[in-house]
Amino acid sequence: MDRKKFIKTSGLGLAFVLKPEISPFHSNGLKKSSNEKSKVIKASEGKVLNVIGDIQTHKLVGIETGNQIVEWVDNVEPGVGIPPHVHSKEDEIFRIIEGEIEIMVGGNTSILKAGDVAYAPKNIPHSWKVVGTNKAKMITSAFPAGIEHMFQQLADLPEGPPEFKKVAEICQKHGVSFV
Repeated sequence: MDRKKFIKTSGLGLAFVLKPEISPFHSNGLKKSSNEKSKVIKASEGKVLNVIGDIQTHKLVGIETGNQIVEWVDNVEPGVGIPPHVHSKEDEIFRIIEGEIEIMVGGNTSILKAGDVAYAPKNIPHSWKVVGTNKAKMITSAFPAGIEHMFQQLADLPEGPPEFKKVAEICQKHGVSFV
């Protein structure tokens, strides 16, 4: 029996459409947040944070996605980057929109340009830095969500060069350590 015929004759297709929470493909074991609903975010929208020189515009945060994902846009000047570090809680995806980013994941370094994507799983060292003379823009996704709380704490630090010990302390509380 082909798939369409099976779904039509079993009635399961209609049940999954009308009541998707009963689908075995929908449930992830996490409680759905009352704030979780569809959302359209325009390019000019989002919460802007200066995270030690990494200008981030947060588009989606955990409270809006059932703690599944957080996504932000990095708008960064040449030379700005994040030193090698490891996440113990979340995986990250980096999508380059403009400019060039030198990214290291697991000891392999590449120059990424518009349209390129990198994946950094948790527990794998990674870093990135804007190279060249132009600003860079990249969309970063982290899953599960939660790292946005660390970014807020880092953005709340006093202006000026940050004290690395304080930065490392905040990051460590959120499962991120520098290597």
